[in-house]
Amino acid sequence: MKRTISAAILLLLTITSFAQKLPADQILGTWQCSDYKIEVYKAGSTYSAKLLWSKGMFEADGKTSKKDIKNPNEKLRSRPVEGLTHITELVYKDGEYVDGKLYSVQDGNTYSLKGKLNGVNDLETRGYKGVPMLGKTYKWKRLQ
Repeated sequence: MKRTISAAILLLLTITSFAQKLPADQILGTWQCSDYKIEVYKAGSTYSAKLLWSKGMFEADGKTSKKDIKNPNEKLRSRPVEGLTHITELVYKDGEYVDGKLYSVQDGNTYSLKGKLNGVNDLETRGYKGVPMLGKTYKWKRLQ
């Protein structure tokens, strides 16, 4: 029994070590989850994303973008939510995206962000304050 478990673990480690990591720029493009749609772009040596859509983003007319009223910087509270930079400073390191910042228009807070591509069209991100265990995970699908 111990041999079978050891062999299975060894096989899994071997498969994992030979699995190809996707190129860093594979994250570029438009992504959507149930609550948000973002466009990820390269900003120098890091990655950023602008907010294209979110639930409750528009006024009652369905066309006018709500304002960033919860922003801690009073001068930015009149800017539209649609198109604002939502994610910044995401760095590709060892097959994952780390050290990012996520600005939340819902509460005006900035959170830490990390993520990884689980496939060409599958992105998983986790926003958190302090430790990742206390955060929230979003699963994104690439839009063509």
